[in-house]
Amino acid sequence: MTDAREAVTRAHREEWARVVAALTRRFGDLDIAEEAAAEAFATAVERWPADGVPPNPGAWLTTTATRKAIDRIRRENKRDDKQKEARMVHDDEPPGTLGVIDDDRLRLIFTCCHPALAVEARVALTLRMVGGLTVREIARAFLVAETAMERRITRAKAKIKAARIPYRVPSAEDLPARVSGVLAVLFLVFNEGYLATGSAADPVRDDLTAEAIRLTRLIRALLPDDGEVAGLLALMLLIEARRPARMSAGGELVPLHEQDRGAWDAALIAEGHRLVRERLAAAAAGVAPGRYQILAAINAVHTSARDIRDTDWSQILALYDQLVRLDPSPIIALNRAVAVAELDGPEVALAAVDRLEPRLAGYHAFHATRADLLRRLGRGQESRAAYDKAIELAGNTAETAYLTRRRDQLR
Repeated sequence: MTDAREAVTRAHREEWARVVAALTRRFGDLDIAEEAAAEAFATAVERWPADGVPPNPGAWLTTTATRKAIDRIRRENKRDDKQKEARMVHDDEPPGTLGVIDDDRLRLIFTCCHPALAVEARVALTLRMVGGLTVREIARAFLVAETAMERRITRAKAKIKAARIPYRVPSAEDLPARVSGVLAVLFLVFNEGYLATGSAADPVRDDLTAEAIRLTRLIRALLPDDGEVAGLLALMLLIEARRPARMSAGGELVPLHEQDRGAWDAALIAEGHRLVRERLAAAAAGVAPGRYQILAAINAVHTSARDIRDTDWSQILALYDQLVRLDPSPIIALNRAVAVAELDGPEVALAAVDRLEPRLAGYHAFHATRADLLRRLGRGQESRAAYDKAIELAGNTAETAYLTRRRDQLR
């Protein structure tokens, strides 16, 4: 029974997006696809312990979900209407010159990221439909209430149905304008895998990081000259390269300055650095870098240092200054303060961090950063209080374990 349950959990990670995408392609309805997929996984929980895990879990789940969807349509006695609607939403014709792209999940992402939807809805819907995250996990990622996120996703699906948004990869002419929203989604999917928000989830979900990288590679094949696509891929690769060193044997998060750099994936770092160099050459030719390219360059500086003491913090701060002009978000300002602490000291950095409190009071990393700066300033009692708040807000078990250890080390 334990093996069967583990198989269901593994299948959910590996097959959820494939099942939902396959049903969306057939029925042209995200609600039907999502609900039928959920019913199929619920059936697997009941049957696999008794019947055994099928040889091909993905095929079993897709077949079961398809039957569930057909049963639902019949129960609603709207089969003709649903089939008519499916023909309107699903485009059987190959999308122009991009007909060589035949990946249902990529089609699903472009559907979820249609510009008719608000940016927040695109990201939330894709995390749910493609990433398989729960509404609660997505709400944590967006720092909003679970009920508000549920309404956001419901409205997004209704908008897709009402606007008859097609299930396809955009045409070659429309693709460049559509890709930025997809990149934002993929980056958030990657971040969820890099440091999962759900307290009951695995701290690191390599299935999500691998899927985000895979789909970003597909988009790069479509747009090889797009700097931001290359930048995002480089950023993901350089972060993913550090994953083998990010968790201790006891399941605790290992921060960058404590990681065994010999455990980093040299091949991923080399590929990421090559992409960054390509974009730097383009910048030298007068092509201004975008947000992902600058973030990739920051990570290239980190992964170029053989030891934390060799890190070129001046270069990192200069890159953050450039990034703040493009993206003046409080989280970017918070990360910039970390570099400020290395160059100008923790007191200067703390003043910059404290100015962000009105916008980041509910963000655990804000309190964790404050806690570390206060610790370095010898203000132990204040540091402990900040660690307590960070632990309260952190949803990742590995991160909570690290923060707890740091708090308990205070005198």
